[in-house]
Amino acid sequence: MTVAHSDALVFFGATGDLAYKQIFPALQAMVRHGRLDVPVIGVAKAGWNLDQLKARARDSVEKHGGMDADAFAKLSARLQYIDGDYRDQSTYERLRQTLGDAQRPLHYLAIPPSMFATVAEGLAKSGCANNAKVVVEKPFGRDLASAQSLNRTLHQFFPESAICRIDHFLGKEPVQNLLYFRFANTFLEPIWNRNYVSSVQITMAESFGVQGRGRFYEEVGAIRDVVQNHMFQVLVLLAMDAPVSRDAETMRDEKIRLFKAIRPLTPSDIVRGQFRGYRDNEGVAPDSQVETFAALRLHIETWRWSGVPFYIRAGKQLPVTSTDVMVELKRPPQNVFDDIAPGQSNYFRFRLNPDVFISVGARVKVAGEEMAGEDIDLIAHHHPGEEMMPYERLLGDAIRGDASLFAREDGVEAAWRIIDPILGNATPVVEYEPNTWGPPDADRLITGDGGWHNPTEDYLHDNSR
Repeated sequence: MTVAHSDALVFFGATGDLAYKQIFPALQAMVRHGRLDVPVIGVAKAGWNLDQLKARARDSVEKHGGMDADAFAKLSARLQYIDGDYRDQSTYERLRQTLGDAQRPLHYLAIPPSMFATVAEGLAKSGCANNAKVVVEKPFGRDLASAQSLNRTLHQFFPESAICRIDHFLGKEPVQNLLYFRFANTFLEPIWNRNYVSSVQITMAESFGVQGRGRFYEEVGAIRDVVQNHMFQVLVLLAMDAPVSRDAETMRDEKIRLFKAIRPLTPSDIVRGQFRGYRDNEGVAPDSQVETFAALRLHIETWRWSGVPFYIRAGKQLPVTSTDVMVELKRPPQNVFDDIAPGQSNYFRFRLNPDVFISVGARVKVAGEEMAGEDIDLIAHHHPGEEMMPYERLLGDAIRGDASLFAREDGVEAAWRIIDPILGNATPVVEYEPNTWGPPDADRLITGDGGWHNPTEDYLHDNSR
């Protein structure tokens, strides 16, 4: 559903870390590309004035976006600031005055979810919620019950059509490219089903640990941090049917239809791990049972995907940092030439970061008398040029009223229904050594499908032809 263009942008948490690292650079980029022509009002409780906020914004773009003097000058001229407590109703009264003639503001809540209800109520009481939209950051709950509770809270003050649940991962260019590649090329559709696809693997590997965020990570773990949102979104883009039109609701309907077809997980479908040394981080309990690694096996009960396992794996302190998708095709029905072992069949491979590659695995004949082959990758390397920042794309869409890339209430709840049965300590945490591919127990999930395909830093260079 496309709604009216917003005539002001209000962002709560203007002095916070997210604003410093992501939002100010995105706002400057929006100005540079002609996508921000409304007042920008920052709200926070820091004891600051407008000049201090502008100085913070300048430092932000210099360190995280690259200073564009002309664009920053225009952004600075649009910037206003309200310093006040979110629990004080006078903060919202001053906001209403500062909005002036603006009647359709967009309120972006770059604040902890625990404050969503307080701010939403303050906006409503002051009239700032009238004809307004609201953007909320993930996490959208910790489980199904809390997600439903959060949705009920937001709906007290905003209709569903005015709520934008933002996940910056969906705004990334490589993720957008995955969706485009699927539905812009006719050669995929005939084989993109259970008749030709053997299995699908999605791996999000990080070579680093929790980087000083131990206390935060104790609250989430790998499943809540990246699996239930980021990795599920990649799975949906890979497996959904083509939408019949480009409008936001039709696109989201297809995603939700796919979510509803995924069988809820059971303990036998998951292996959780924790890297050795995690408990030494500040803020981490000495007997912590929080997972830093998770491997899952999912099944999609649709005509297209019935019987095709989807494997998801995410972890910290793994050998490389990379997000990879491997769609393995079934082997030819008969070995006319040499034997083709598991893992040597054709495949499509998508690397979403750090570089964007799309490769097709094939077999070609080795030079010589024998009819013997070798595996090669046929590679397309995406040269992005000036990519749009995720927050630039998503905030621009929210201002314009395009909800395509934002999560809908029923989609969020459908994703939690899949994960809910295995949250908490439904399965044990197994320790694994840093710089390995997680606990060996994860191998049992994928027996018979050729094993896990581990991303490497150099596989594209070694195997390209």
